[in-house]
Amino acid sequence: MDKENLHIIPHQHFIKREDREKLNGHKGLVLWFTGLSGSGKSTVAGLLERELHARGKSTYILDGDNIRSGLNADLNFSEKSRTENIRRIGEVAKLFTDAGIITLSAFISPFKSDREKVKNTVGAESYIEIFVDCPLEVCEKRDVKGLYAKARAGEIPNFTGISSPFESPENPEIRIETHKNEPEECVKQIINIIESKLKL
Repeated sequence: MDKENLHIIPHQHFIKREDREKLNGHKGLVLWFTGLSGSGKSTVAGLLERELHARGKSTYILDGDNIRSGLNADLNFSEKSRTENIRRIGEVAKLFTDAGIITLSAFISPFKSDREKVKNTVGAESYIEIFVDCPLEVCEKRDVKGLYAKARAGEIPNFTGISSPFESPENPEIRIETHKNEPEECVKQIINIIESKLKL
């Protein structure tokens, strides 16, 4: 249903995105971490946020803990719900970007079409896809939450990498290999690439 049928007319506020970015001293960006469970998305995102915060940047992490326990608590892990989960996260990321915030989003987000929709929602110029590339066998060995074992036992349906596919990014802006490099090295790699994109 289009917005006209819902009688939605956006209000034009006085303070714009560029005003907020100027106040923050950097552009708003969405750093979208995608990869298998156990690949190191949240670990790298957390370390990156700490580094950006130390440099005086305004940041916020979106991950399963703060999204699925609140905003998306009504969704399960079916393909339809996963798509809706990512759609909502994309809309939240868009608002954070408009606020001039650097948003670090760490979700498996296995489907290319869903990631492309997020990119279109926030705007290609504000979206940086970070592929946390780690082989399935390494992720399974880590299995810190015991999820792969449960998926193998049939206790968790539609589990990415086991009973549901992961569609790897074809041309991510950044690709990090957490099975070859320490998380701190991955953070340095990301910083080197995004520094110029943060400048006003």
